[in-house]
Amino acid sequence: MKLFNVYPINPINIVKGVGSLVYDDKGQEYLDLYGGHAVISIGHTHPHYVRRLEDQLHKIGFYSNSIEIPLQQELAEKLGHVSGKEDYQLFLVSSGAEANENALKLASFYNGKKKVICFTGAFHGRTSLAVAVTDNPKIVAPINETDNVIRLPWKDEAALEQAFADNEVSSIIIEGIQGVGGIQVAPESFLQKIRSLCDKYNAVFIADTVQCGYGRTGKFYSHDFAGVNADIYTMAKGIGNGFPIGAISISPKIQPAYGMLGTTFGGNHLACAAALAVLEVMEQDNLMQNAAEVGGYLIDELKKFKQVTEVRGRGLMIGIDLPAEYATAKKDLLFKHHIFTGEAKPNVIRLLPALNLTKAHADRFLEAFTTVLNK
Repeated sequence: MKLFNVYPINPINIVKGVGSLVYDDKGQEYLDLYGGHAVISIGHTHPHYVRRLEDQLHKIGFYSNSIEIPLQQELAEKLGHVSGKEDYQLFLVSSGAEANENALKLASFYNGKKKVICFTGAFHGRTSLAVAVTDNPKIVAPINETDNVIRLPWKDEAALEQAFADNEVSSIIIEGIQGVGGIQVAPESFLQKIRSLCDKYNAVFIADTVQCGYGRTGKFYSHDFAGVNADIYTMAKGIGNGFPIGAISISPKIQPAYGMLGTTFGGNHLACAAALAVLEVMEQDNLMQNAAEVGGYLIDELKKFKQVTEVRGRGLMIGIDLPAEYATAKKDLLFKHHIFTGEAKPNVIRLLPALNLTKAHADRFLEAFTTVLNK
């Protein structure tokens, strides 16, 4: 049997990782400023994380949600405390797409309506509803197409108001910072407008924080910069530092019922141990503050490059717009300087490193980036 070939793959076999450094099978060291799509939040093989998972494996790795799993309640309490949303409710799943899928479904259960507002440039996942609200026709199969999706221009308040006036809107889903869309930051006034319209029309405000949440921006959720609360926050990626886990944090106004949502693997013992380890390290090492400080330093330094068209983002979620002549910058950083970064088209370098990235590693990138732009 062969692998189903759907990924363009770099010819690099990473076999080891420590902090923000990874190593291939030939012993070559790489600086990881991408973290596997913003997944590595506390660094590769963090000792506390490894110990937490190892200890749990010696007890029990999995049982279904048909029995009590006290680790779930422990995680809910810790997440509520660290995120500042202590009165919210937690439902655990296994991925970001699953989180968004359940959030959209839950919103429709709540108000009995069908229409969903989403935005140009958005990426919310590859499952049925999640891909329908994703702005990429190439990955939307005919079976995923639905008349219930209203796609609006990014940041257009007038179009937003008109859409609410003309439709029975169930929910609106928005990334606080679009990741795949090129690190596009949602204006605070736009998020505030969404909150007010959802209140007016009894719609559900879904904050997709899968990539832009979990402390990456210096606040727990990037939407928090707007000073408003969403009704549902969706999470994954950084929540488990590589262990597959996702979650939705749900406003107290939305009440649960048996059978409303369900999952086999969501909230299993190992997943909860991984997620607890991440939150414990984030608290202990003040990683949100580090993300704000080191990210702010990187953004300030990147803005000094005359070749750069624009620098966008917050904390350690950074997008670097480059002119077309630097289209090979990402490849040059990887193969000539051994630095992993991400990319969004056209010509946007994405930085999504671990939240404990050091200033020294930031400087290592800046030095290499200088060389790439001055080649």
